[in-house]
Amino acid sequence: MAAASIRTVVFLAMVLAVGFLMIILSCVLWHNWLPLLVALTFVLAPLPNAIFAHCGSDEFSASYDGVNSGPVDLGRFITAMIVTTGFAMPVVLAHAQVIHNAACVMSILGGGLVYGTILTYSAAFSQEESEFD
Repeated sequence: MAAASIRTVVFLAMVLAVGFLMIILSCVLWHNWLPLLVALTFVLAPLPNAIFAHCGSDEFSASYDGVNSGPVDLGRFITAMIVTTGFAMPVVLAHAQVIHNAACVMSILGGGLVYGTILTYSAAFSQEESEFD
């Protein structure tokens, strides 16, 4: 069981490094550092879910399938806004001709890899923890 988790962490670290490399190359190759803001948005995106995930869930509250508390929904909404901003910002900058179109594509692909890695890591290890409970 430990070998599988080590392989998972190593693979996700490599994918994360490729994502950051693509974002950094999108900045370096066209001498414009604005696409680096995408990395910041995708790194900050999971924080609202992490902060609001435990709000409103205690032993005394009844939890029904499909019914969530307000703070959890707010965290998901803020996360969705940040993720949308991360994908839309390079498109808007490319449309305004502030960054090169190829930098836009590289930035979006790199940001998607970074955010996907964060989601995969949190999903893989939350399932692993629930198996031991």
